[in-house]
Amino acid sequence: MAEIKNYSLNLGPQHPAAHGVLRLVLELDGEVVQRADPHVGLLHRATEKLAESKTYIQSLPYMDRLDYVSMMSNEHAYCLAIEKLLGIEVPIRAQYIRVLFSEITRLLNHLMWLGSNGMDLGASTVLMYTFRERETLFDMYEAASGARMHAAYFRPGGVYRDLPDTMAQFKPNKLRNARAVDELNRNRQGSLLDFIEDFIKRFPTYVDEYETLLTDNRIWKQRTVGIGVVTPERALNLSMTGPMLRGSGIAWDLRKKQPYEVYDRLDFDIPVGKNGDCYDRYLVRVAEMRQSARIIEQCVQWLRANPGPVIIDNYKVAPPPRERMKTGMEDLIHHFKLFTEGFRVPEGEAYAAVEHPKGEFGIYLVSDGANKPYRLKIRAPGFAHLAAYDELTRGHMIADAVAIIGTMDIVFGEIDR
Repeated sequence: MAEIKNYSLNLGPQHPAAHGVLRLVLELDGEVVQRADPHVGLLHRATEKLAESKTYIQSLPYMDRLDYVSMMSNEHAYCLAIEKLLGIEVPIRAQYIRVLFSEITRLLNHLMWLGSNGMDLGASTVLMYTFRERETLFDMYEAASGARMHAAYFRPGGVYRDLPDTMAQFKPNKLRNARAVDELNRNRQGSLLDFIEDFIKRFPTYVDEYETLLTDNRIWKQRTVGIGVVTPERALNLSMTGPMLRGSGIAWDLRKKQPYEVYDRLDFDIPVGKNGDCYDRYLVRVAEMRQSARIIEQCVQWLRANPGPVIIDNYKVAPPPRERMKTGMEDLIHHFKLFTEGFRVPEGEAYAAVEHPKGEFGIYLVSDGANKPYRLKIRAPGFAHLAAYDELTRGHMIADAVAIIGTMDIVFGEIDR
C-alpha cells in the first residue's frame, strides 16, 4: 500500500478569514496542520519609504491607513515621536483629548475584532451587535475630525481642533419619519462630550450582551479553550505585546509601565489571562473594553471642567488660529509655509510607542535636520504575532488555524506596510 504524504493547501490571499491580504501555505496531514508558512508582500504599501519624500505633516494621514481599524492610535505614536525630536510639550487639554480618542479607538478595534472573530467561528449575531456600537463611535470620530475613519486629528503639538459644542442632527427623509428622527436625535441635543457620556453609560450593558452570547456558550468554548496556547515565557520570547501577551498572564501595558500623556492620572486596571489560549485572549479584550469605558468617563469629566488650548502656540510647528491670519501678515505666511514646506526637525533619532489596541505600536524616526524624515521605521504589533503563527498552529486542525488567525487580531495594512 502506497504511503500517504502530507499535502499543501493555500488559505488565502482572497479568503474571508485571512483578515487582510494574507496567503497561508498550510502543510497538512489529513486536516491536522504540520506546518504553516505565512506569505506577506501581496499588499506592500511602502509607507516607510513614502515618508522620506513627504513633510512630517504630509505623512500623518498615511498613519491612519496602516491599521485601518485603529486609526488615531497610529497617529498618536507618530506625533509622540515628532514631539520627542522637537522637544515640545503638548497642552494638558490636548493630552486628555488624545487619551479620550485613543480609548474610543480601542473600543472600535476590539468591537471589530469581536464581531469578525465571532463570524470566523460561526457566530454571526455578535457582528450585528458590535457594528451597532461602532456606528456610534464613528459619529464621535466624525464630530471631532470631520471623517468617520481616517481622521488625521492628532497633530504634532496637540490636536487639530477642540471638541465641538454641538452634534450633527438627523433629518426626516423617505426612510425615516419625524418620530424616528426624534428618537435618533434624542442624545444629540448637547455637545460631543454629552454624546460620549451618554454612550459610555450605556456601553457596559452592551458588553453584557456580547458575554451573554459567547462567554459561557459551549460551542464558543469548544472552539477557543485550549487552542493556540502560549506560555508566558514563549510569549515574551516571541515578542508578543498587548492582549496576546496579557492573555498569557503577563501584566505588561505601556499605559501603566511607561506612562505617556495623562495615563498616570487615570484609574484603570490591566486585565490578564491564566492559560494563554484563544479563550483567555477573548476574555482579556472584553475586560479591556470595560476598562476603556472607565478611562473615557474620567476624561469626559476632566475635559468638561477644564477648558484651555488644544495645540501649542508655536506657529512654526502648528497652524495659527484663523482669526489671527485675517489680521496679521506674519501669521498668514506661517500658515502657508507650514502646509507647503512643513517644519524642520533637529538632527537626531527618537522612538515613541503607544499601547495600541493590538499591542506595542512604535515609530522610530531619524532626522537629518530637514523638513522630511531621513528614515521612518514602524514597529507593528501584528507582524511579530504573525511570525509566531507556525508555532501556534502545529498539531491543530484547519478550523483551529482560522481561530488562531482571529485571536491574533491582525490587520495587513500595518503588517505589510
